[in-house]
Amino acid sequence: MTHSIRTLLLTLLFAVLVVSVMVAKDVFTPAEQQQISIETPGLFSRSNAFQVDFGTLSDAGYSFPLPVGKVETAGGGSDLEIVTSSGDAVKAMFDGTVRLSRSFATYGNVIVVRHDNGLETVYGRNAQNLVKVGQKVKAGQTIAIVGGEGKRIFCLFSIMVNGAKVNPEILIDSRSHRLRKQLVVFRKSGARVSLAVNRKETMPESSLDPSSVDDDPFLTSTTFKLDLEQIGNTHWAYPLPGAHVISDYGGRRCHSGVDMKTRPNDKIVAAFDGVVTRSGRFSGYGNCIVIRHAYGFETLYGHQSKNLVRVGQQVKAGEVIGLTGRTGRATTEHLHFETLFKGRKFNPAILFNHAKRCLQSATLTLRRGGGISSKKKAG
Repeated sequence: MTHSIRTLLLTLLFAVLVVSVMVAKDVFTPAEQQQISIETPGLFSRSNAFQVDFGTLSDAGYSFPLPVGKVETAGGGSDLEIVTSSGDAVKAMFDGTVRLSRSFATYGNVIVVRHDNGLETVYGRNAQNLVKVGQKVKAGQTIAIVGGEGKRIFCLFSIMVNGAKVNPEILIDSRSHRLRKQLVVFRKSGARVSLAVNRKETMPESSLDPSSVDDDPFLTSTTFKLDLEQIGNTHWAYPLPGAHVISDYGGRRCHSGVDMKTRPNDKIVAAFDGVVTRSGRFSGYGNCIVIRHAYGFETLYGHQSKNLVRVGQQVKAGEVIGLTGRTGRATTEHLHFETLFKGRKFNPAILFNHAKRCLQSATLTLRRGGGISSKKKAG
């Protein structure tokens, strides 16, 4: 055999091996094509852990399964029911390869996509599957038409690692549909897979805007520390600039907030970035506004002569939301200001230094159950 022929044969053999390896990535065993929950071959062969940096993923590399859908239920923390309208398109969350596409009694038409990052996503209750086993899909590509059960139109969605479901809320915010920007370590311990989250700073300064906070700190911890000095100057404002306090929080009459006074029809501003959840007459508060902020915070503003915002409106800190008045149970024009955490009222002085009309120089410890404590900084 001449040298040239030997070289040609070796080259052809190498090409066949390369093609075989590439094809093997898209070929699944009969068990993989028939079972939803099954271990991913080789996922933990080299180590008992691997990590995925979701903070470096481009916008084109991720899609919420139903971009206009609404998450209504989470089955035991492992499944999401994403409710939408009939005929909506179900999208692949990440790039990957379809491992399973068939019908099950409990899932209806279901698709499982094995992704390049080691995760698998499950899309159930489809009216029609549009992809087949072995097909490559891109993030955001339509893979099915949404179905549901009875008159409810929804996609039954879950995320798996090595055949075990993980809480989707750890990786995605079901309200904003955004992927949490974080480094996640997946570790195998026996038959179980645990997750460890290392969060990244996504902003140079903190904000209490619920739409800009990617991570819910209470998903993986019972406490969270918030340094008030890290909240940027453009992300907070004293609610009634120039005011003085005429009635403190608590006391003998168990006052639920603080009363601030300047002059009638003065401009009241949002204390932090947030979303308006109430704007209208409310019992003794008269014209009342409630704004939802990040981490479970809310602020309440009462007795306005006029509200200038509507429910659902996003507001920025310092934006004018109403005018001081004496509607409801009030004897003089003023602002009644309350602060709440996880639905519990707390002293606004924990957040604001009323004498200087600024945020306190303190670090707050927030507890999952609604507790809050403050540690002021020296000097």
